[in-house]
Amino acid sequence: MEVAGRVADAFEERVRARERLLSPLAVGSYETRGREQPEEPCAVRTPFQRDRDRVTHSKSFRRLKGKTQVFIDPEGDHIRTRMTHTLETTAISRVVARALALNEDLAEAIGLGHDVGHPPFGHAGEYALDRLLSTRYERRFRHNEQSRRVVDLLERDGEGLNLTWEVRDGILNHTGPELPDSLEGRIVRIVDRVAYINHDIDDAVSAGVLDPSELPADEIALLGATGSARIDRLVHDLVEASDGAGDIVQSTEIGEAMLSLRAFMFERVYLGPRAAVEHARAHDVVGRVFDHLVERPELVPAGPGDEVSRVTDYVAGMTDRFALAYARDL
Repeated sequence: MEVAGRVADAFEERVRARERLLSPLAVGSYETRGREQPEEPCAVRTPFQRDRDRVTHSKSFRRLKGKTQVFIDPEGDHIRTRMTHTLETTAISRVVARALALNEDLAEAIGLGHDVGHPPFGHAGEYALDRLLSTRYERRFRHNEQSRRVVDLLERDGEGLNLTWEVRDGILNHTGPELPDSLEGRIVRIVDRVAYINHDIDDAVSAGVLDPSELPADEIALLGATGSARIDRLVHDLVEASDGAGDIVQSTEIGEAMLSLRAFMFERVYLGPRAAVEHARAHDVVGRVFDHLVERPELVPAGPGDEVSRVTDYVAGMTDRFALAYARDL
């Protein structure tokens, strides 16, 4: 139903007037390349604001609260989930977009949707599902590609969310070989790493996997001794380095320090001795559930693609506890 009234009649023009103050590199809210299926515009929301709401109200977004980052089904109340990571990434992305006079709504929509295709068990779950598919079916699993598949084909019982081109591009390319087309998408791509590296350090320390004294001294001295200090340092650097560069970039010094800290986390946490146990557990659960569903395809909800694709979609959509319970029931 079309909304009539003074606010609705003037809404688009007010948005356009406000966005004339944005950087010429920003994507205007009414300059989107459009949607796969044309729609009537909303009288009180821009296209990117509608995308944000569609992602937030989706089932796949709600399931993120039951998917962990590093540790499988952790007992601690303060360990991050994929949901809290998504919210942290989105909040930081808005700060950077605002500082650079880019489109905050576009950055927010991409940030909220970037991980909706992530499987259970965090890094270990993605590795397990990719290994299973590559060894048995010569296919790969990448969570960014699955996130795009979720919003395009799986949500709303197969209708998809019909998001704008810019949001879909940002979701697909928030990781991987290709860069997002928009600067707003490139913000999310870098901020995603800034967020997960720093909060994974916090979680690893809380879980007793890391002692703060073990963190690389030079990088910590440069970036900051606490997670909040490091994020503040990284965000300020990202804004200052990107201003006038025509791209979203980090300074050489800070960028190299962050990459070094990321390498440390892979060595000590993501691929360390504790992670080997988590990877084995994830691989066992994912493998048993996957095998059972391939043998019993009638248990898998209807969806696009062949049998393996539908099983992959179903397993990737599971939360940690659902997958663990499913495996126990077998």
